[in-house]
Amino acid sequence: MFDIAIILINYNSSKHTINCIQSIIDNTSEKINYQIIITDNCSEKEDYFTLKTFCESISFPNLELHRSNINTGFGGGNMFGVQYTNAKYYAFINNDTLFLNDCLSILKSALDDNKNIGIAGAQAYKENGDFMTSLDHFASPAREIIGRNFLEFINPKKYPKRKQKHSTPIQVNFVPGSFMFLRAADFNEIGGFDTTIFLYYEETDLCLRLAKKSKYAYLIPDAKFIHFHGASTEKSIAIKKELKISLLYIMRKHYGYFGHKVVLTYLILKYFISSILKPKNWALFLLLISGAPISKSLKTKQSIITV
Repeated sequence: MFDIAIILINYNSSKHTINCIQSIIDNTSEKINYQIIITDNCSEKEDYFTLKTFCESISFPNLELHRSNINTGFGGGNMFGVQYTNAKYYAFINNDTLFLNDCLSILKSALDDNKNIGIAGAQAYKENGDFMTSLDHFASPAREIIGRNFLEFINPKKYPKRKQKHSTPIQVNFVPGSFMFLRAADFNEIGGFDTTIFLYYEETDLCLRLAKKSKYAYLIPDAKFIHFHGASTEKSIAIKKELKISLLYIMRKHYGYFGHKVVLTYLILKYFISSILKPKNWALFLLLISGAPISKSLKTKQSIITV
């Protein structure tokens, strides 16, 4: 059994994946016994074969590339990769990241020393070295309607400041999906990622379910990495729709019928008003009027592609 299994998803971004793998190898202590599992989430053939050639040429022995013939999204891609792991800890890491230090050793030590930590995140930085927010508050009716800043003002203990640079480990609501480190046993016990979600809010859902088991999220700022935020996902109206679909699914799952309806009503009014000034938002308004159901998710529009 390995100490740590690192799971990466590649989707038409092999250059990022290759650089990420190299940074992991360059920065991880030889004392850590780890494996790297890559899910290729049905990339274009050229991108997949570029990555395949690299994986076959690299000298690191515990590297595996597995291709899914359908794009299963973030949660599904990670769950696909988990099937090939054999480790005490899982590290789910975005491929558009670069380690700045021995993140794995630092996070492993944090969890070894504190049994209350259910999931840990590292401190992210932008490509130019600027600080990047690396914690957030659970998606909830309160957060969506009154906003993060007000929550931080009225209850700073429960809602630590996102834009403050922390120097010591701190308990948070959840850590971003770009870097999540947790015990395999805890992940397996709660059933892993909810694969109903195609993209976005998977980490919120995961951390909410862990917290219900008294396994809390922590930011460990000594572990540092660069995140090329959004580099693996192009912005589009389809992505904005997916954000709303996933958000409302989380509302219904964790806050019930009333919480879901409150947020849906708020968003309908918000985007009706904004659509008058920004006509491109009409597509979002029409989605919300329909209830933004999972049936309209990008998940339902994927094709099976074999190579």
